[in-house]
Amino acid sequence: MTTTLLVTGAGGVGKTTIAAAMAVHSARLGLRTLVVTVDPARRLATALGLDTLGTEPQPHTEEPLLWAAMLDAGASWKAVAKRHADPDVAERLANNEFFIAASQHFPASQSYAAADSAVTFVQAKAWDVVVVDTPPSGGGIDFFTAPSEMADLVGGRLLRWITGGPIPGRRLFYDRAARPMLRVAGSILGSDLLERVSEFLLDLRTTYDGVSRRGREMERVMSQAATVVVTTADPAPVQEAVRFYRELPAVASTPAAVIFNRALPDIWIEASTPDGSSPELRQLVEWWSLEAQRQHDVRREFSSRHGANVVTVPWSPTPLTDLDRLAALVGRDADLPWESLGIGPDSVST
Repeated sequence: MTTTLLVTGAGGVGKTTIAAAMAVHSARLGLRTLVVTVDPARRLATALGLDTLGTEPQPHTEEPLLWAAMLDAGASWKAVAKRHADPDVAERLANNEFFIAASQHFPASQSYAAADSAVTFVQAKAWDVVVVDTPPSGGGIDFFTAPSEMADLVGGRLLRWITGGPIPGRRLFYDRAARPMLRVAGSILGSDLLERVSEFLLDLRTTYDGVSRRGREMERVMSQAATVVVTTADPAPVQEAVRFYRELPAVASTPAAVIFNRALPDIWIEASTPDGSSPELRQLVEWWSLEAQRQHDVRREFSSRHGANVVTVPWSPTPLTDLDRLAALVGRDADLPWESLGIGPDSVST
């Protein structure tokens, strides 16, 4: 059985680095591990010390049990069209400018494409562990709600009202009556825009059954996955982390852990300077001491208020692109609940 680990949270908190670190650690436990991301900045490749990262899983040259891939949201949407529509309709959708625009600008489009591709990898059962670096849109919540939102998009009341009744009859009506009228309107307006929009909406509507069925599969995988929320002690990321405890239980399991990344060590709280130190140095040490205390208080309050399993990952002054440092980042000292994440010796395929 494949263990699915969803690493989520707001943007800019080091989520991709944490996902890479957890994947390296998992691989070194003897588990065939795949880590995937939709990050267009290719931060996962950088974190793993790779020059490039493709849409198909590729093995890491230095870690025999580690694979990595970067999902292409646009290509994934085309795959959605081909999977859920007749071949001729799928071809029209894939090349339709409105479909392309929807795949780029629909708020949950990247999240839906990422979830669809990630679930495909999980269902392949080729890996013991699949680590998913979820897109940061909506603070990470969109990844979990995208399947139902996509079904609502292609089968919601607005689209049903525009396209009318059952698709077969509506298509016949469109071909025999609506299309000629739209062509007349287009000749007046000097454009076939209305006809192209109507054709797109009708084609999109035909994918509803498949999209709805696929959405239920995706939600089932998510409900069985382990979720880790990554944040920092800064106010905005913490508020996004709080959202997971308010909204996530409705669509997925409660987070197994909340990782406070870039944490200052508690020992700095009592830091002091030797006698004779300059005023500038004393002021700097005092500032870092106050910041370490603030971060400690934020973590304690978060854990107390939400009953969260809080884990800290230390701040690093340099980017982590060394596999040994990555593995150590979430290793034994980080005290991550690996067993509750489904990652351990019993996860190895036989």
